[in-house]
Amino acid sequence: MTTGTSSDVDLYNLDLTDDPETQNDVFLLAFNTGEGAVFDRLYREDAISNLSGAPLTGAERTASITEILAQKPGLKATYRYAVTAGDVSMIVVDYDMEMPSADGTRTRMRGTCTDVLRRGADGKWLMAIDRPVALAE
Repeated sequence: MTTGTSSDVDLYNLDLTDDPETQNDVFLLAFNTGEGAVFDRLYREDAISNLSGAPLTGAERTASITEILAQKPGLKATYRYAVTAGDVSMIVVDYDMEMPSADGTRTRMRGTCTDVLRRGADGKWLMAIDRPVALAE
């Protein structure tokens, strides 16, 4: 399982690559910084994220991501598989996330996330759809 930690990495210049396992590592690295601005840079402007539990795009997505990551959740993910067709790639991972609660305890959420990425004209991959689905526990 990959956890995504940073060392001497320029977090504001992360690139998703053609390799889906590396994409997962970059995604985790950005998420686990706790900085919404770092994580949101991996999304297309018109991307949809279901991270909040509702499909959000644009400024609503950015605000939601920033609010969630400010709580300093911890995310781990295991790459399962990817399917790529031209400039579109679907990546499926199993995730395990701990969210801090107001009372100081941590709530654990596990599930499967389906991410759809698109390669832009500049050759860079960006998230188009981020859809985590929690398991019923």
